[in-house]
Parts: sequence; C-alpha cells; structure tokens
Amino acid sequence: MQYTSLIFPILLLAVFYFLVIRPQQKKNKQINEMRNSLKVGDEITTIGGIYGKVLKIKEDVVTVEVGADKFKMNITKWAIGTVVNNDDK
Repeated sequence: MQYTSLIFPILLLAVFYFLVIRPQQKKNKQINEMRNSLKVGDEITTIGGIYGKVLKIKEDVVTVEVGADKFKMNITKWAIGTVVNNDDK
C-alpha cells in the first residue's frame, strides 16, 4: 500500500524527463557538434544576429569577417548560433 502513493510522482518525473530534459540534451549536443565542426570559410550567424565568414579558429575564439568593409571581429564559439549553408542563399 505504501508503494502505490509513489507511483504517481515517479510517473510524473518520467514524463517530465522524456518531454523536457531529454530533448533539450539532444539539442545541446547537436549545437556543440556544430560549433566543434566549424572550419575556415564557413558563413555563420551569431546568437546576436550578426552574419559573417569564419577567417580563423583558435580554441574557443573565432575570428569572423563582417560586412562589406570586411571588418574583423573575435567572438567566442558559444556565441555562434548557426552555420549558414551556401544552398540557403
């Protein structure tokens, strides 16, 4: 009889895990793989909305060329939101 009162909270935790936690872990894994597979020449969008082209990659810092005047800026890898494919243009 004591165990029947534990069934509902355990089921609630299991549902919460499969609907919220697990999908978020998968998404984080995909984002980390994308950031680790960056290469020079990739066109990216930062999480702040800046479009640019990767010029140099060092550990956690990426040098990006931005705009028509080819302004160079250093950003951290975690600030990269997406890699823009050339097919998307």
